[in-house]
Parts: sequence; C-alpha cells; structure tokens
Amino acid sequence: MYFKDFPKFLYDFNYGTDNNKTSVVTDITRNVRFRKELFSSVTFYDEYDIVDGETPEIIAEKIYGNAEYHWIIMLANDKYDYISDFPLPEQQLTRHIQEVFGATANNVKHYLNAAGFVVNSNAPGAVAVSFAQHERNVNETKRRIKIISPQLVNTILKNFKESL
Repeated sequence: MYFKDFPKFLYDFNYGTDNNKTSVVTDITRNVRFRKELFSSVTFYDEYDIVDGETPEIIAEKIYGNAEYHWIIMLANDKYDYISDFPLPEQQLTRHIQEVFGATANNVKHYLNAAGFVVNSNAPGAVAVSFAQHERNVNETKRRIKIISPQLVNTILKNFKESL
C-alpha cells in the first residue's frame, strides 16, 4: 500500500550484449515524512506500548482496522527496520543475547547510579549491569511508540498522496 501511489517510470535493464529489457518501475527514492507540526500537539497522537510479538501490521490492524497502514506506524515513529527498531519478542531476544555474548552474557558490562548514569564500580550506589540486562533494557526502550489518532488517518493518507 505504501508504494502504491509512488510515481512510476520506464527503466532499461541491460542483461548483456543485445539483451535489453524495458520495465515500468516504482520510484522508491521519494522521501515521505510526517509534518513536524503533527507531533507538536499531543492531541494528535497517543502513546502505545508494544506487546511482546506485535508487529507494525498487527498494531495497525488493531488501531486502524487495516494492517496495510503499518507504514503510518513506522513513519510516525521514525522507525524503518523491523529488526533493530522494534522490540524483539522474549524468545528472539534470549537467542540474540546467547548468539552475541554466549557465556559472557552475565558478565558486567557497566555500572549505573540511581539516576541511570554510567559510573565507576566504586561510585556510591553503583549497580552492576550485565551484557544481558543491558540488551533487555535497550529492547524495552523500543516498546513505547506514538500512535496517530485513528480520526486523522484520512488526513494522513491525503497528505501522503499530495507529498508524492
């Protein structure tokens, strides 16, 4: 759905000597973003905490009644990569931690103070954070996203088409 209204053009593919083919291709180089003023007012969006295993399609279906509006979720949050921009489900996160850190997963990565700043191990109130716990903390920071109000979807679709 996202690329459906993007402009199209003819492109010549060269497959070697005397082997050319012209095809209609979609111009995916267009860069569409939401207007900044949309997020300057909190009344235009709600915050949403992603449940373990939810994808942008699942969230779009749940909120907007249409899984094809997943791109609205992604653009509204400046998220473009399903793997690194969204939280991993627990099973995948555990597998990722094992693959990356193996036996060192529970070793100390750094220490934090009560304010959440990285400090030396001998700082007052310093708490050890393992590599595994750090990965879990980073994963949790990806759970809260912005959801544009369903009443604005038609406006967004109209603005999207105009920006192309």
